[in-house]
Amino acid sequence: MYYIVGDIGNTSTRICLLKKSKILKSIIFDTENLLIKGFIKKILKNLKKKKLKKEILFSSVVPRALKKIKNDLKNENLKVLEIKSLSLKKLIKINIKNISQLGSDRIVNSIEGKRFKNCLIIDFGTATTFDIVRNGEYEGGVIAPGVKLSIKNLSQSTALLPFFNLKGNQKTYGKNTKEALNAGFIWGYQGLINNIINKITFNWKMKYKIILTGGYANLFKKFIKKRTSVDQNITINGISRVYMKLL
Repeated sequence: MYYIVGDIGNTSTRICLLKKSKILKSIIFDTENLLIKGFIKKILKNLKKKKLKKEILFSSVVPRALKKIKNDLKNENLKVLEIKSLSLKKLIKINIKNISQLGSDRIVNSIEGKRFKNCLIIDFGTATTFDIVRNGEYEGGVIAPGVKLSIKNLSQSTALLPFFNLKGNQKTYGKNTKEALNAGFIWGYQGLINNIINKITFNWKMKYKIILTGGYANLFKKFIKKRTSVDQNITINGISRVYMKLL
């Protein structure tokens, strides 16, 4: 049987067709497009297969986008679910006071990271998040400003500082405005990321896996002092794991 899962983020959304745990097709688009009438139906039309399960499972941090999907698909013989509507405690123990304050994407990342027992997942999304799985349990995390959003906000809040595309080959301080901005963001986030990793792992006496995901994962990998790996499918694989275990 085939099934569909999706990750609705503040900036972008990814919807995938899977069979068992294998991603067969993946579509990525701006989340704001979900508010366009008929858009989600066009996306799903490209993913439909015979023997497709009627349940579609989403991880969402944008409630109005999820609500729009549910409204658009209510007459399509499809059941739209969000991961928090399921009994996630069967898959991972979450050691925080209020699970409603924890983003669904961070939960599924941790469910997928749990297979390493001790894991730190760094997601370079709209925000830069650090999530800790220790002894197979979710322990908490850290949220820092997102790289691209910070660049955009700085440009929009100043009269003379331009928007620019971040480059990873910064060797010295800037000789013009864009080079100076690039140096500030590369060196600034390099320090931020390494410092947060050191703060989180200072008292850890066990081995742990550091996984990077999101838009700037590959760029910052080379600046992180500890050994890391990049997994751009960790969120979708986490949703898939929830789907297979709980649906």
